[in-house]
Amino acid sequence: MFCGSCLHDNAWARGLREAGVDVTLLPMYTPIRVDDEDLTSTRVFYGGINVYLDVHVPGWRYLPKWMTRWADRPSLINWATKFGVSNDAAELGQMTVAMLQGPKGPQAREADELVQFLARDLKPDVIIFSNVMLAAAIEPLKAAFSGPVLCSLQGDDIFLEGLRDPWKSQVFDLLRPIVANMDGFLFHSRFYAEFMGEYLGVPAEKRHELPLAIDVRGHHGKPRPRSQPATIGYFARLAPEKGLRELVQAAVLLNKKRQDFRIVAGGYAPPQFQPYQNQVRQLAEPLGARFECVGSPDTLEEKTSLFQTFDLLSVPAPYREPKGLYILEAWANGVPVVQPAHGHFPEMVEELGGGFCVTPDNSQALADGLERLLDDETLRMSYAEQGWQGVRQRHDLPALAAHSQSLLGTLIAANGNNRR
Repeated sequence: MFCGSCLHDNAWARGLREAGVDVTLLPMYTPIRVDDEDLTSTRVFYGGINVYLDVHVPGWRYLPKWMTRWADRPSLINWATKFGVSNDAAELGQMTVAMLQGPKGPQAREADELVQFLARDLKPDVIIFSNVMLAAAIEPLKAAFSGPVLCSLQGDDIFLEGLRDPWKSQVFDLLRPIVANMDGFLFHSRFYAEFMGEYLGVPAEKRHELPLAIDVRGHHGKPRPRSQPATIGYFARLAPEKGLRELVQAAVLLNKKRQDFRIVAGGYAPPQFQPYQNQVRQLAEPLGARFECVGSPDTLEEKTSLFQTFDLLSVPAPYREPKGLYILEAWANGVPVVQPAHGHFPEMVEELGGGFCVTPDNSQALADGLERLLDDETLRMSYAEQGWQGVRQRHDLPALAAHSQSLLGTLIAANGNNRR
């Protein structure tokens, strides 16, 4: 699947490079998959095959690196993932614990390799992990590296909440010293900064906001008159936390009053949620052919073409979304949104307009919100224009790069003063 965090980090690296910053983007566990130019290095750290064999094959962790390095080849890891590798937290508790043990666990060799590359070979001014569960080597890293070590939090809680005991309690025990050793955390929303501050015990002085952004150059859609019938779009993975079921429930209510609309859902369908996806299709039966799942586009061009068929977008996620990249993508193509009033969504809508929020977990409220935009073309076009303009002015890559340079410069300077 396409990972929103990978998409954002890859675009972030592009924006910084275009602003003249020297950026190295390192893939960990597996190569990343993005729908634009991949800016990662070709070397994979904590390669997923070796990480798995370290845990499950006795003695593998003690083999010299020259005997196991072949398993870190990106082409081999990509080949292996074609055979249904799970990303379900319920099945990955043991491996998560092993990863978080870092230099004291079965991945000691991988931890040492990462520290040596970062601190002795690359020697950057700042290091940023994209996931707190990848930062287990922070203690030896900080002993060898004098700059600040940061971590962006972009939805880590949904994986952590999916873990089962006894692994879950062990994971949180292992996370505490990692969080304490981190110099700072980056968040895309005030909501998530406050939530994860409580969830992981991140003190307020270590929380820093970083704008969510996309490269709008790949998004060519513009506000346009409503099609007939109107297309209500959904674009996210077909999983319970993203809310396709909630959208269909609202659409079925709306269908009792009017039939001048259809629902088109795009996004990756995780195999472990096949029963959920079947349930959604059953719920959508009253809509007949006016409900369609079109899968996950393979390219940026295909994705933007899909967005350009939408008249409005709704991803009524029950999960309190920390990012919502698909909202920026909708706005960048002139598509207004109707979203639940929780997570990052109220902040996004308050800042740029581009739509409105409705009462969460309320099918009738969502149905009424969708109908409001179906009925009022002037309002729909006004929201479309607000979103289209706003994302270009405040959430494009130059804005993200400028904010990043200012923030990171401040943190690097503060770190130098603290070490004197």
